[in-house]
Amino acid sequence: MNVAEKIRTSQRINFDEALSLYEMDFFELGELADIKRKALHDKKTYFNINRHINPTNICADVCKFCAYSANRKNPNPYTMSHEEIMQIVKDAYNRGIKEVHIVSAHNPDTGIEWYLDIFSKIKTAYPDLHIKALTAAEVDFLARHYHKSYDAILDLMIESGVDSMPGGGAEIFDEGVRDYICKGKVTSDQWLEIHQKWHERGKKSNVTMLFGHVEKREHRIDHMLRIRELQDKTGGFNCFIPLVYQTENNYLKIQDPITANEILKTMAISRIVLDNVPNIKAYWVTSTVNLALVAQEFGANDLDGTIERESINSAAGAASANGVNLQEFVALIKNTGFIPVERDSVYNEIKEW
Repeated sequence: MNVAEKIRTSQRINFDEALSLYEMDFFELGELADIKRKALHDKKTYFNINRHINPTNICADVCKFCAYSANRKNPNPYTMSHEEIMQIVKDAYNRGIKEVHIVSAHNPDTGIEWYLDIFSKIKTAYPDLHIKALTAAEVDFLARHYHKSYDAILDLMIESGVDSMPGGGAEIFDEGVRDYICKGKVTSDQWLEIHQKWHERGKKSNVTMLFGHVEKREHRIDHMLRIRELQDKTGGFNCFIPLVYQTENNYLKIQDPITANEILKTMAISRIVLDNVPNIKAYWVTSTVNLALVAQEFGANDLDGTIERESINSAAGAASANGVNLQEFVALIKNTGFIPVERDSVYNEIKEW
């Protein structure tokens, strides 16, 4: 039985079979991913009404791919006050957001209370607002910097009102690549351990993969298979998010950005390989809105959300600084023949638009 037949009959594929999908006819690959997408979600495309907040860009780590943290490429350090953050949340809440997504650099100067207290303040003021915050890389940084265990940090997060974890910091799990692009940051095993512990607390999280830089195709497949293995154990991942590397203002000096063809292939392969992860997100921030809409035909069933403001990827050249208008977002999904469905942060359906 060839790999296409295995996929059509819902049989799990292995590393070599997954890697071979990159050589498959582009449209056949898209069709196979679409079969998987439709079986799970039919023509529904999910999004949420959310606000991203990036409270500080002062970072103890120096990742070569990052254009956000304050360094020679971005000599504009900042740290928001809690009052500033609360004003942003208040304004966004009054506009109808359902989720606040808080991810920062690894600031060694603020104190752990600065991180945790803002969650408590938000949850106290807006108890129905979902807080998605702290990547596993941030958890690892806080644990190391403040001499606490991962368990202690995760418990403090829950006590402070954090509802779910974003998937950042995963980058590529291959340690050779990590050693080159983000040496000193959380390791792949540590990243997976943190999310396993989070899931064991009955909490959900996302998982990302940064691709289109120095990694090879086999590294992407290895990354997906490690996710699949942990998901078999915990079932805690809501969504897989393939993040397209942004080329500007960082130290990797990748001249030619990854092609749309390669992005869509990777999206489709992730839908096929990750048979136990319910949602595949085409994160329009890194892929562009137009390509994210095409990705709906290649396995993606989620486009993230309105976002309102985004600092990390826009610093590296992504056209995401000011989010996207809700009505425009809905119209774009409709115009591509899909059904826009507003969801909450853990994929309960709120409204079909």
